[in-house]
Amino acid sequence: MAICVVVGILLGTFYANHFGGNKLSIINTSSNKLNNLLHIISDKYVDKVDADSLVEKAMPEILAELDPHSAYISAADAQSVADDLNKSFSGVGIEFVIRQDTIRVQNVIKNGPAERAGLIAGDKIVAIDDKPFVGKVCTNEEAMHRLKGPKDTKVKISVLRYKEKQPRSFTVVRGDIVQHTISSVYMLDNKTGYIKLKKFGESTYPELLIALAQLSQEGFQNLVIDLRENTGGYLGAAVQMANEFLPKNRLIVYTEGRQSPREEYRSTGKGSYQNIPLVVLIDEGSASASEIFAGAIQDNDRGTIIGRRSFGKGLVQQQIPFSDGSMVRLTVARYYSPSGRCIQKPYTLGKDENYEQDLITRYEHGELFSQDSIKHTGPEYHTSIGRVVYGGGGITPDVFVAEDTLNMTSYYKEAAMSGLILQFAFNYTDDNRQKLSQFETTQPLVNYLKKQNIVELFATWADKNGLKRRNLMIQKSHSLLERFLISRIVYNILDEGALHQYLNQDDPALKAADKVFEQGNAFPQKPTEEEQEKKAA
Repeated sequence: MAICVVVGILLGTFYANHFGGNKLSIINTSSNKLNNLLHIISDKYVDKVDADSLVEKAMPEILAELDPHSAYISAADAQSVADDLNKSFSGVGIEFVIRQDTIRVQNVIKNGPAERAGLIAGDKIVAIDDKPFVGKVCTNEEAMHRLKGPKDTKVKISVLRYKEKQPRSFTVVRGDIVQHTISSVYMLDNKTGYIKLKKFGESTYPELLIALAQLSQEGFQNLVIDLRENTGGYLGAAVQMANEFLPKNRLIVYTEGRQSPREEYRSTGKGSYQNIPLVVLIDEGSASASEIFAGAIQDNDRGTIIGRRSFGKGLVQQQIPFSDGSMVRLTVARYYSPSGRCIQKPYTLGKDENYEQDLITRYEHGELFSQDSIKHTGPEYHTSIGRVVYGGGGITPDVFVAEDTLNMTSYYKEAAMSGLILQFAFNYTDDNRQKLSQFETTQPLVNYLKKQNIVELFATWADKNGLKRRNLMIQKSHSLLERFLISRIVYNILDEGALHQYLNQDDPALKAADKVFEQGNAFPQKPTEEEQEKKAA
């Protein structure tokens, strides 16, 4: 009886102190510190504090002390993050840019809700649901918030049309907007098919099958898959895609982490294009799922990789949701290519400035211009036939293609980086939309634009808008300026596919791919002893 009384007194004292406001007596363990700190602030801080706001600010800072890709996603951002890789979302069906604090409709999705309601490219949105939408309130985030919404709901959009002084109003019934991850499919010549993939999403594999079927009807014998600037997406999409080209039971990728046992992904042998000569294009913007696909093709000696060393993002994130709709994207494992090399480039825990500046460092060291400047930090690995490949950060291509800087000038860099080229291209498109809309295919439009002295028009306009004219630099960079300007106008009038068709006309990487196909080298050959010794040296 006495022992029970004593235990009861001790327990009562403990709980009275713990929950009665005396939070300073809590056990100071790492697992409790954050929660206890919030209790202390709530009980004792001089002013009233919004604990929820503190948590929202603290979460990103905590995760920033880990690897570069673990992140906190607020409830407000979670839906847009999910929409980015889903095959569809509910909205009005427009592509827009914000110019001078006003939304300009850049493209209207064919057969989408906005087109059916009557909106056209070039319209300026001035009000949404009878509320003005110009000025400081006009941001990408707010535009998405107002224009997206549940399917079959209505939104009233008021626009100013070119050369009209009074706005028109349209009632748009929101609907499912299909998001395509493949932006261009066409024949480069009478033998070679081309597929441009901009991300790995929910619909990537079905889109790939449709694209391959289209190219099959056109008689393709070689294939180029362009993953340049593709930042990745779903692992499953990359695995499905690689499976289409690999023989049975080939390792595609495996993942492994401290609390995540090794998990292997292998080919089934059911792919329909296991024997098609294949080239994959990558660059420093190719990351994550792009590197998984490129690594699987390279390590299995299934195709030739052309371009520049990829980004080096080989960390596996798991999305862990919270009850309020927010989520943590936490790194739980690493990706490894079939040869065993880790795709992830080196990093240090915490806010790693060197990691964030890696691409700039590569540029300064000359890696984008010379294959000899590539610095491999990892050990050597070997492909299925014994070719040497390197770990320690990204996929190094089999055929290096330098970035073209021959005609680069400071004038061109400023014109591109400042956004002036994009702004001029949109204004030019808007002012000449009636004429330009008569062109339905790429080449006739390009031929017309090349006769319009577009670079001179830009230089005159840019001089009035803060970019001082530099005639010698303009002359040196004329081809680069013309290419950039025309590409954006083509995109504004036609679509992303037309943009790539134009840019690909003089692309050095595609010229290198053509050479590989001509020489019959798309399938890598086993290196000779002399070649192995030379590479090792």
